[in-house]
Amino acid sequence: MNLLDDANTLADELVRLRRTLHGVPELGLDLPRTQEAVLAALDGLPLDMSTGHGLSSVTAVLRGEHPGPTVLLRGDMDALPVAERTGLPFAAPSDRMHACGHDLHTAMLAGAARLLSAHRDRIAGNVLFMFQPGEEGYNGAGRMIDEGVLEATGERPVAAYALHVISHTWESGVFATRGGPAMAASSVLDVTVRGAGGHGSAPHRAKDPIPAACEMVTALQTWISRSFDVFDPVVLTVGKFHAGTQSNIIPDTAAFTATVRSFSDETRARLRQGTVAVCEGIAAAHGLGVEARFTEQYPVTVNDAAEAAFAADAVRDVHGEERYAGMDNPLLGAEDFSRVIEAVPGAMIFLGATMPGLHPDSAPTNHSPLAAFDEAVLPDGAALYAELAVRRLAAA
Repeated sequence: MNLLDDANTLADELVRLRRTLHGVPELGLDLPRTQEAVLAALDGLPLDMSTGHGLSSVTAVLRGEHPGPTVLLRGDMDALPVAERTGLPFAAPSDRMHACGHDLHTAMLAGAARLLSAHRDRIAGNVLFMFQPGEEGYNGAGRMIDEGVLEATGERPVAAYALHVISHTWESGVFATRGGPAMAASSVLDVTVRGAGGHGSAPHRAKDPIPAACEMVTALQTWISRSFDVFDPVVLTVGKFHAGTQSNIIPDTAAFTATVRSFSDETRARLRQGTVAVCEGIAAAHGLGVEARFTEQYPVTVNDAAEAAFAADAVRDVHGEERYAGMDNPLLGAEDFSRVIEAVPGAMIFLGATMPGLHPDSAPTNHSPLAAFDEAVLPDGAALYAELAVRRLAAA
């Protein structure tokens, strides 16, 4: 079967589906319009389908006509609270957008389901399609696992694969992966500094929480740079900071939230203790109260070495040697697909989707309001999803 040729005939259909999804970006675990669009795209295919109980997931199973094991293919579906500024004619008309490319993932996975359904008579085993909401901080993969996605065919998959498009870093159409850590663990630091409000002209009669909170933000960066080995990297970024209502009012509280990325259990344990200690120490020096909470979110995304090599070989065979790029280092992004490949050997594969005319080194990054993705990669991604399933089932 020539899945790439078949995928290219679906290009227009995949673009339409992607743009439909792009126009209805939804956040978190409840994605009713997205779920509806996926079910419509899969309608008529020989799939056993079910939807989630506590989230808008779709689980679809293709049972080949010959016995064999199960391979899982995953695509995430949720958007981000980012107001789009790409200027594209199909840009999302709201304060949310698919700034991480999940609309492409969903369209490619639906395309793979169509490709493989057309060759069901030649498939030995089952293909499990995991359409997942809530990747962007809601633990959607963990929730789907709790609801039984890994047992949907009656047995655990022998392998699991996911694709993730990148709007920068790699030229459009270039695939990349690596064995071992591929993405970081993510944690969240929530801090609320408590003081006493007052008039801005008399700060000595109040307890101003804002300077102390600002000091915490900068002190955390210094503490990290002086406390951790650069070869076991840590990244802390404050993405949210809220305080006050007017220029002449000292508020009672100031609050900020940071994402923290790391790669080892030892480092994460030190971060849990040290970030809180930094904030408590500064609050004490200012005579203020503080609530600092460190919450582990997703574990490190660790690709199985054999499955990553298997995926790399599939890319080279299907798309050509020039379309594969090895990864010397993991990415500092985080993924809850990590939960799937904690339980099942698998690999996360990245797909460059830099827009034509832009350079990968300077193109807007994922999560930017300017993030845009080259739709020309849609057939390539759908074909690789399908090829991975066919080859892995044949190799089992």
